[in-house]
Amino acid sequence: MATPPHNRLRVLFVDDEASLQEFMRLELPRLGHDVTVCPNGKTALQVMQKATFDAAILDLRMPDMTGIDVLERLKQVSPDTEAVMMTGYASKETAIEALRLGAFDYITKPCKIADIEAILLRIHERRKLKNKNRALETRVENAEGKSLLIGDSPAMDAVHRLIGTIAPTDAPVLIFGETGTGKELVARTIFQQSKRVDMPFVPVNCGSLSPTLVESELFGHRKGAFTGADRDHKGLFEVANGGTLFLDELGELNKNIQVKLLRFLESGEIRRLGDTEPFHSDVRVICATNRELAKMIAADEFREDLLYRLNTFEITLPPLRERRQDIPDLARHLLARSAKRPFEQVKDLLTSEAIEVMFDHEWPGNVRELANAMEYAFIVSAGGLITPAHLPQTVRLRKARLSAPEPVAQMHSNPSILPMNFGSTKTLWDIEMEHILRTLEKNHHNKPLTAKELGISLKTLYNKLNRWEEEQRTAG
Repeated sequence: MATPPHNRLRVLFVDDEASLQEFMRLELPRLGHDVTVCPNGKTALQVMQKATFDAAILDLRMPDMTGIDVLERLKQVSPDTEAVMMTGYASKETAIEALRLGAFDYITKPCKIADIEAILLRIHERRKLKNKNRALETRVENAEGKSLLIGDSPAMDAVHRLIGTIAPTDAPVLIFGETGTGKELVARTIFQQSKRVDMPFVPVNCGSLSPTLVESELFGHRKGAFTGADRDHKGLFEVANGGTLFLDELGELNKNIQVKLLRFLESGEIRRLGDTEPFHSDVRVICATNRELAKMIAADEFREDLLYRLNTFEITLPPLRERRQDIPDLARHLLARSAKRPFEQVKDLLTSEAIEVMFDHEWPGNVRELANAMEYAFIVSAGGLITPAHLPQTVRLRKARLSAPEPVAQMHSNPSILPMNFGSTKTLWDIEMEHILRTLEKNHHNKPLTAKELGISLKTLYNKLNRWEEEQRTAG
């Protein structure tokens, strides 16, 4: 059975026996690996200067130089390459020497292809573990639990449905949304629902990468590839092998890197700086941006062909002001995260008055701003009930249009709006209806426009208004 793409290794095989060379040329590709065969150590050293390998199988005794000599040089130019020594003259001493110099394992001739396959599988497992450790170092959060994409508004329902459709595939995804809407959280949710969930998830903020080092960070480099490259460096495309690479702020990549990204999406190949030969990496790419790529294309700042290749699936995240009905649940979730407490312990800490204020805020910073507000409020309230006074000043300042409601007489002029008859203790339903009625007034009772601004369907708006009117009649 062929090796899965993300298990594929680049193997250097060095042996002076012609029959064994031919055997490896046939058998290793059949197992799903890429192989470069060299007849002697001198040729192997030349090849090692031009390409990078995951594994090297070295004959211990060769005419020009020994496998130990090649091993020593290999560890100097490519320390991450795992070496396997092979000889027909087994001895404890040579085995110990090879292991001391960094060999991964030691096998004797004649060896079966099944033995080599088993060793290559172990090498793959070690490399996978190393990649996961490197991936962990790139994570933005200190600890990752299962991502929770909160929201059941119509706009978010559409996002949830699309995620459920595309997550099991390997198709590229392009996520659009304002800053702070949760684009990385969507990417993580796709990853967690994908078949790659047990492999690395590597998030990259393209805007934070140094322009002079971005190619090296993404694709890697060989020792000596440029000034300061004092060792081999594995790029993030290689670290994410078998998993998912999330490129945030895609629009910040220069066109040279865009070309290399396009080449990877078309061929699955990457090439380290300083390498002459490309190699395969099995990576799903998810990208996100808050920029208008169509305008960037018109300004010759973004490649049109790359956009076509990336947007197999598009997800557009709505800003928080367009899904206000999600604010209470989202705020409680973020409060629990800030407090590092279970949701049940904090869900009643937000007073209805605080939620009312949050309904009225425009949230230019979206979910990120809400998260900061909840952290601020939890600290200021000393872990107690959160009132409007505990919210940041920028959130407490309500828009002038909301502080000057239209006369009651105007409300009576429209049969769908009745005077508010809320009791002294407001419920979440009361607060929601206050917000709906204010929005309806602002839009001069245009219900389709109001439903769109609220992020709900027109049918849902009518249902809420009808329910509220019935409650007012009953109360009156």
